[in-house]
Amino acid sequence: MFQGKKLVCFDLDGTLIDSVGVWNQVDAALIQELANIEVDLSQIQQQRDLQLKKFKHRPDPYLEYCAYLKALYGFAPNKEEVKNRRYAISRHFLDHVVELKPHAERFIQALKQQGIQIALTTTTSLFNVQRYQDNNQNINKKISFNDDFALLLTRENVQNIKPHPEVYFNALQHFQVQAADCLIIEDSLIGVEAANNAGIDVIAVYDQYSVHEIDLIKVQANYFAEDFTELLSLAQ
Repeated sequence: MFQGKKLVCFDLDGTLIDSVGVWNQVDAALIQELANIEVDLSQIQQQRDLQLKKFKHRPDPYLEYCAYLKALYGFAPNKEEVKNRRYAISRHFLDHVVELKPHAERFIQALKQQGIQIALTTTTSLFNVQRYQDNNQNINKKISFNDDFALLLTRENVQNIKPHPEVYFNALQHFQVQAADCLIIEDSLIGVEAANNAGIDVIAVYDQYSVHEIDLIKVQANYFAEDFTELLSLAQ
């Protein structure tokens, strides 16, 4: 699986870090604050995934997602204010709640010891990545995004979010490698579709918040792993 690979690209949310559920909590808190409505967390996630996929060609899909929430739940503030409030709520979660997936740091070090370049290829914002690096001791005690990764690509580096393959094409271009030299680690169906659209082999790692699409993930991924311990055994 890893033999002959020169580059491994990691998604962030749900793959390297246990954060998808946190964003469900953030959106639940936002809806509670602005509309005084309690919403099921699994419903929130499915709504968000659907809307972000729908708005993937817009300049700011997350702003359009906030407009969708405003219309659905009758928020008074405009969509820009909703987005600002969403990220204000998220800061506590980003700094103190989000954790690295178990043994992800060991897997990263194993790849580096083999001379494989690693990149972070996420369409979350650089703001979030920097908060993890600067403020979240659950994460920054184990890995350094600046030191452990040869390249950081975030939302600011692409015009199109996943499942568009742009972020992966950018990584290939940066390292001047072919798709066959690269391997992608993802957790969601959207991420796996992005890898497929780029023509790059992809390993899907289990995340509890992708269970509703796990059958499709297993069909479309080249390999499915339960956790990083399993991947560590394959990489050594």
